[in-house]
Amino acid sequence: MAPAALLPLLPLLPLLPLLPLLPLLAPGLGAAPPACDRHPARLWCRSPDIAAAACQAPSPCAHPSHPAAAPVELSLFYESLCPACRRFLVQQLFTAWLLLPPEALSITLVPYGNAQERNESGKWEFQCQHGPEECLGNMIEACLMHEAQDFSTYFPVIFCLESGSSVTKTLEACLQVYAPQLDRARIAACVQGDTGASLMHRNAQRTEALDPPHQYVPWVVVNGKHTDELQEQAEASLLGLICRLYQGEKPEACGSSGTLEAPPRCRR
Repeated sequence: MAPAALLPLLPLLPLLPLLPLLPLLAPGLGAAPPACDRHPARLWCRSPDIAAAACQAPSPCAHPSHPAAAPVELSLFYESLCPACRRFLVQQLFTAWLLLPPEALSITLVPYGNAQERNESGKWEFQCQHGPEECLGNMIEACLMHEAQDFSTYFPVIFCLESGSSVTKTLEACLQVYAPQLDRARIAACVQGDTGASLMHRNAQRTEALDPPHQYVPWVVVNGKHTDELQEQAEASLLGLICRLYQGEKPEACGSSGTLEAPPRCRR
């Protein structure tokens, strides 16, 4: 599928400035070596392998030298069909990840949310807040992460899934644009087999271990902590929050950040 064909799959994006995302949505617009055709231009600097090996472009990816500082660690506990989760992931988290250098922000995604699990005859079964389709969406994303391993590979695919019209029916199209090297059959086997259930059980354990316990999703944990203040700041302007917390030299993107009205959360 051509990148332009994905545009109808992005109904949640009108509130998001599209200019920074154009290279992602239409990677063929800029001049690039043929080997880069499979990698959207905006992602070249997200992976040393892509920058140096595929695109021969390490120089433009070099950031000014500055004293090493720990990245801001952000964990997002969410569920695949929660409208507030989708909006936060698409408009706040993905945008911050695009604009900030890798050393400033480290992200962990935990798809599970307000689901419940039970063990039936030695096998884990799940019930999700928005029904079986959400359970399937959660597991697709968990298996995608498991197969891809590299965050820079799977996060654009998850962005594509969550910003599209159907989280569960657009995997093939999203893989074709953002991660054609991944094997869809392996992801499907994970979803349909014991591996997917095991991954979801692990996400259930991580979610239930939250302190304080989560009361809604999206539930944001920053540097190991969750407070009402951090949650509100993250939902209003995640980029601004990360820029304030990052102790290294402030990235260029920290020069300005907008504020969005937070939508209602998906409560338990």
